[in-house]
Amino acid sequence: METKKQKRLRFLVKRQQRLSVITGNLSKLDQRFFWYRLSTFLGAWVAAIITRLIFTGAVWLWAFIIFMAAFLVVVFFHRRLDRSRRRFQTALNYTNDQIARLRLDWESIAANPSPEVSPDHPFAFDLNIVGDNSLFKLIDNCSTAGGRKRLLNWLVEPGLNLSEIIQRQELIREMADLPGFRYGLSHDDSEEQSLPRSVWDEKTLLAWLQKSTGPASFKFMLLTLSILAVITWVLFILNMSGILPALWQFSLILYAAIYLFKYQDYKSIFEDAYSLGKSLSQFKSRLVFIETYRYPANASVADLANVLLQKGNRPSTYLKKIVWITSAASLQNNQILWLLVNLLLPWDLIFAAVLNRYKVTLNQKLPAWLDVWYRLDALNALANFATLNPDYTFALINDNPNETPVLKTEQLGHVLIKEEVKVCNDFEMEQTGEVVLITGSNMSGKSTFLRTLGINLALAYAGAPVNAKKLELRLMRLFTCIQVADSLADGFSYFYAEVHRLKSLLDLLEKSTDLPVFYLIDEIFRGTNNRERRIGSRAYVRALANSSGVGVISTHDLELANLAEGENKIHNFNFRDDVTDGKMVFDYKLREGPSPTTNALRIMELEGLPVDGDDADTQS
Repeated sequence: METKKQKRLRFLVKRQQRLSVITGNLSKLDQRFFWYRLSTFLGAWVAAIITRLIFTGAVWLWAFIIFMAAFLVVVFFHRRLDRSRRRFQTALNYTNDQIARLRLDWESIAANPSPEVSPDHPFAFDLNIVGDNSLFKLIDNCSTAGGRKRLLNWLVEPGLNLSEIIQRQELIREMADLPGFRYGLSHDDSEEQSLPRSVWDEKTLLAWLQKSTGPASFKFMLLTLSILAVITWVLFILNMSGILPALWQFSLILYAAIYLFKYQDYKSIFEDAYSLGKSLSQFKSRLVFIETYRYPANASVADLANVLLQKGNRPSTYLKKIVWITSAASLQNNQILWLLVNLLLPWDLIFAAVLNRYKVTLNQKLPAWLDVWYRLDALNALANFATLNPDYTFALINDNPNETPVLKTEQLGHVLIKEEVKVCNDFEMEQTGEVVLITGSNMSGKSTFLRTLGINLALAYAGAPVNAKKLELRLMRLFTCIQVADSLADGFSYFYAEVHRLKSLLDLLEKSTDLPVFYLIDEIFRGTNNRERRIGSRAYVRALANSSGVGVISTHDLELANLAEGENKIHNFNFRDDVTDGKMVFDYKLREGPSPTTNALRIMELEGLPVDGDDADTQS
């Protein structure tokens, strides 16, 4: 039976095929229009020359005008065609990216460098939240650097505030049903967007806002040059009227000399306008889109955007003016026009002064605008994740310390494993203080199951849907010890790094807080010999039992499973394996009880390594 996710993929593939045909046809038509433009432009001159040679009078001029009119018509329709081509190409790029995310085609998923996370983070690296082929890369389609930081923060630094999590769940559900809003929020059809898309950063805007308005003499210089410009124009008009001689030349020379002499002092003021205009263009288009979108009645997303919807406080009121001013103030890219205009009046200084007047207003309103945009941008990424995974569900979370079970899930799967090979499991933990020991042979699925638990908890606390039929859990602090790495630079061995990590967990458990710790430990004390590992593991597991935490520990040590016999809060689960046709076979299904088998010697034997026969026979 076809799942909702498979239906979604089939729909996107059909859309991809349709868009590919359309963009291909538009590209061919675009090439034709190039020749149409060239033909009509050259035709105007050829027609003018021929008619001039054949006919007398102004016939050649009419021929030239008719062909140039045809040229302008072709240019008009070519520009419309180009806008349409860019729009469809952007839609195709977006669809290709969606298909790549659905298929976990990591090479094709558009990605920007992940924001930095501390190497000592409690769980981000162990659970593949960040890094290559990570959860963050899979989800992140943000169009702003601020949105990416907000999204990452929800995943790796969850506030564990139940009301905020529930609010995010509601907003994600709502935005998942608004595809037009989500697409418009992250895409601008005014220009073709390739993959990976560049993300908007507020650094240029903030740098301008924090920058001083220029030297103290700026206003005096502006007034002086303005007066000289007016005097020059008056003298020029009087000279043209025959009233005065050409005295305007002297005032113009004085004006130009002062302007050029002081140019370097004020150069940065109006040079900022050009870079600011580029930064504001995308900023304006997105905020105006949020402001003008027609939200459904009683929509929560409209409440979130309310700060942009209030009359007299809408971004369009200010940003349209500022974008126009920055366009007028940034003539440096056309040196000839810049020189002519600034000879007539102090153009740059006038518009730089006007632009500076908006700094106070923007400084007051910008934080609220950016907060709304960044939050919507991060929510948009999670809503897109929900849309691509319609079979996922939202977790049921409570913050009651007496509520049981602590964790209960049905058909829990790993987000980063492809559907065709993914195996889902049910699992439950009743109360804090419980420790689950998972035993099993190599490659049987122990480590993957730990990561499955952890990555879904991270998603749940971010407010995102989880890969499960059902997930109930308490608010808990997440901590993992799965992929410990030694550090040659710091002189840490693997074993010392592991001990340091496990000590951090004990310290976290001792911190006074109402929230328990949910910990995941893979192959405890694997960095030492069997005897010391067994002694240390037994002592450490006993310390965790009946603590303020709850968690899962995987181990190869079957004797560690005996701890459950004397402690009712220690439970055993296992993953099994089998040998079929000379190959190891795993079903990756979680079962209660300690593992009845190991497979290290079997693997060695199957791969052709020497194994003592008597010892191999004892492996069952």
